[in-house]
Amino acid sequence: MDTESETEKSSDGAAAELGRRLAGKYMTFQLAREEYGLEILKVREIIGLMEITRVPRTREFIRGVINLRGKVIPVVDLRLKFDMERCEPTDQTVIIVVQCAVDGRPLTMGLLVDQVLEVLSIDPGQIEPAPSLAHAQLDEQFILGVGKHDKRIVFLLDIARILSTDEAKEVVHAAA
Repeated sequence: MDTESETEKSSDGAAAELGRRLAGKYMTFQLAREEYGLEILKVREIIGLMEITRVPRTREFIRGVINLRGKVIPVVDLRLKFDMERCEPTDQTVIIVVQCAVDGRPLTMGLLVDQVLEVLSIDPGQIEPAPSLAHAQLDEQFILGVGKHDKRIVFLLDIARILSTDEAKEVVHAAA
């Protein structure tokens, strides 16, 4: 019985540490009926949907590149990256321009999402570890944790881990 309560205490301590580490402001957006959050400091800007030029021989989720004020930026369709059904753009569809470091190098890219919702402040007590999906064949390493806001669940994403190293290289190559 003591080991069980010690395990609970250590997992509670780990959850509290995770909450302290991840607490902050998140830009939330929607894909299908799911809500996701990106650290606000990684978001550079939000732009309306514009013409995306397809880059030959790239994976389907790399929608192509855009010319943003003279700079070529690759665009990743998060629906396709997360194995969701492709959908037609609406007037709510936007590109979130983010900046992160992949293998120590800065990467600026656009994330195609269904719609931006709001900026949320998520407190340490509102954050839990990502659920363990041991039986599912999911790669959830890019989910930092799960934020709870009102009755909503927000998956907190690590933008630098959404793409594998090979995929990130392919995105950089697409923009080159």
